[in-house]
Amino acid sequence: MKAEETTGTIPENTAISYDTGVVPDGAAASAAPGTDGYLPDPAAAEEPEEPVEKKKLPLASKILFGFAALSGVIYAAACLSRPFADFFCRYVASGVRWALAKITELLPFSLGEACVLLLLPAFVYTVAFVLKKYSGSWRNVGVFALTMLSVVSLLFSLFVFTLGTGYRGSTLDEKLEIGRKNVSVEELKDTASKLAGLVAAEADGLYYGSDGFSVMPFGYSGMSDELMEAYGRLCEKYGFVQNFYSRIKTVMLSEPWTYTHITGVYTYFTGESNLNTNMPDYTLPFTAAHEFAHQRGISREDEANFVAYLACIESDDPYVRYSGYLNLYEYVASALYSADHDAYFEVSGKLPAEVRAEMSAYNRFFEKYRHNVAATVSGAVNDTYLKSQGTPGEKSYGMVVDLAVAYYKVH
Repeated sequence: MKAEETTGTIPENTAISYDTGVVPDGAAASAAPGTDGYLPDPAAAEEPEEPVEKKKLPLASKILFGFAALSGVIYAAACLSRPFADFFCRYVASGVRWALAKITELLPFSLGEACVLLLLPAFVYTVAFVLKKYSGSWRNVGVFALTMLSVVSLLFSLFVFTLGTGYRGSTLDEKLEIGRKNVSVEELKDTASKLAGLVAAEADGLYYGSDGFSVMPFGYSGMSDELMEAYGRLCEKYGFVQNFYSRIKTVMLSEPWTYTHITGVYTYFTGESNLNTNMPDYTLPFTAAHEFAHQRGISREDEANFVAYLACIESDDPYVRYSGYLNLYEYVASALYSADHDAYFEVSGKLPAEVRAEMSAYNRFFEKYRHNVAATVSGAVNDTYLKSQGTPGEKSYGMVVDLAVAYYKVH
C-alpha cells in the first residue's frame, strides 16, 4: 500500500451518506459526539430553563394585614383612653371571647395545648418546604415570609380583640368602688385573721387524705359546673364581669408543665381556659376560676385572682369556697410573714391542724419543681409580657393582697 493511500483522502466521485451515519475508515476515531456517530443537531441545543413563576401575596394575607392595622389603631386608642378601653373590652371584645370559647368548647381536648405541641414540627416543616419550593427565587421566598407574617399578625389582632384592651381600662378597685391604698402590717394581720376564720369554717366536714391534702368531691366537669353557677351569681352583682357558660380544659401534659410553675393559662387565640391538673386539689377551683376571669375580660393578674376569689365564695359548694378562702389566705399570709413573723405565726395558729398540714404538704409537693431552667425561662417570659402591658410583671399576682385588704375594709 502506498503512503499517499493512508492519508484518508476521499477519492473523487465517492459519495458519503450522512443519513446512514457511515463514515470512511480512518475517520471513526474522530466521530461526531453522538454515541452512534451522528453529528449534533445545532437546533437541539440545551433548552433554557422555564422561568420561575412569580408568586403574589394571597388576598387572605392582605386581609389579615388590614385587620392587624385596624387592631393597632384600636389598641393605640385604648392606651390613650380608659373609657374607650372599657367600652371596647365590655361590648366588642366580649363577643369575640364568647365566640372563641363556644367554638373550641366543642373539642374534647385543649386546642391551645395542641397548637403549642405542634409549633416546633410546624416550624421545621415550614423551613423545609420553603427551601424546597422557593429556593430558586428570593422574591418568592419574600412572598412566603410575608404570608407567614400575616398569620402571625392574626395573633396580635386576636389579642387586641380579647384581652389587650382590658389591660388599659379601669382598675378593679375602681369598678368595685373600694379604696386601694398602701397596706399596713395591722391591716394585713386583720385581713389574714378574717380569712383564717373563714377557712376554718369551711374545712369542717372536708375529707383529707393520708398525704395531707384535702380531696375535691367532684371531677373537673362538676367543678366547672359549680364555678359557672358561682359566676352567674357574681355577674348579677357586677355587670362588668361577662356571663356565659364555658368549661375548663385539662392539660394533657400537666406533670411536665408543672416544672414551668404555670398552674393554668387562658389561651386567648383559642378562647380556652386551661388547667394544670397535676396540682393539689385545693388549688384547682381557685385556679380554674382565675382562668375563667381572664376568659371574661379581666386581664390583669391580681384582678383575675381577686375575681376568682369572689366567684369561689359565691358557690354553694363548701369545697369551692374553701379553695377560694385558702388560696387568698396564702397570698395575704405570705405578705404578713414578710412584714412580721410573729404576727404571721399568731394568725396561722387559728387554722385547723388539717389545714396547716395541707399547706405543709403543698411545700413538700412543690419542692420537686421549685428550681429548674424551665421555671426560670417561663418566669422571665411571663414577667416581660406582663410588664409590656403596663403591669409590675409577675409581682402583680401578689398585688391581690392590696385588693383583699381594701375589700375587707368595706365588707
